Parts: sequence; structure tokens; C-alpha cells
Amino acid sequence: MKNKVLKFTACFFIFLTPAVQAGDEVKHIPGVFIGTTHFDSESEFTFGVEYEYKITQKWGAGVVFERTNDAHHGDGTAVALASLYYHPTKNVRLGVGYGEERIGGAHPHNEDLYRISSAYDFHVGDFGIAPTIAVDFIDDEEAVVVGLAITRPF
Repeated sequence: MKNKVLKFTACFFIFLTPAVQAGDEVKHIPGVFIGTTHFDSESEFTFGVEYEYKITQKWGAGVVFERTNDAHHGDGTAVALASLYYHPTKNVRLGVGYGEERIGGAHPHNEDLYRISSAYDFHVGDFGIAPTIAVDFIDDEEAVVVGLAITRPF
């Protein structure tokens, strides 16, 4: 799983490096996420961390790690993925990503995961508060992730 995510992230940086511009447009945006994941008629508490490297004013690439402890009847899941982000305006972030979901329990296994996401960033001092919604596509099923990301760009 880590190998796929690293390859995916490396491809973004290799193809987008010529577009990098100096100045205030290049930013590091780490954050924490708190929310819920709705899957298979159940909603469970979800938390995680995320990081975006803002390549240009409009484009960024990053990674996401989320954990849902009570998913799959208490077995828990962990999601790790690499994402490409597009910022059509200063406050809107649209994303697509690829990674894996690790399902725990007596028979742990990994499944490929594709994600589309959207967030709106409110700025409060040096911090960002972003209501976020994402849809994860895992095999022929969908999981909806909703919550708040709290970021601290630098």
C-alpha cells in the first residue's frame, strides 16, 4: 500500500514540478480532520491528519491518513491516500485521490480506494477551518466522509 501511495505522490510532483512558482503561492498546509464516515447504513466517528503542498495558486498535491475505529462491526479501518487538489477560488478545494483502505479484525486485508472531495476554507487568523465532504469508492461500494479539517498553513 505504501509503495502505491508513494508512486502516486511522486508522479504528481514529477509532472507538476515545472509549474512551481516562487513566492507566496507555494505553501505547506498540514491539518487535522474530525468527522464521520457513513458506510453500509452506519455512521462512525472518523479522525485523521492531512497535508497539502500548494504547487501553484490553483494546484496542490498531498496525502491523507484517516482512522475509523468502530467501522466494519468494530474491526476498524485505516485509510491512506495521495491526492491532487484544484483550487478554483481562494477558499474552495476540490480533490481526487487514490490509496488503500486497511480493514482490521480477525482477517485483515487491504482494498483499493478512490476518493473525490470538496472543502470550503474559512480563515480565522493563522488557521483555516474547512467543512469537508468526500466520497470514497471501494470496490462497488461507496462511503461518505463528512467533517471539519483544521489547518495551519505556513
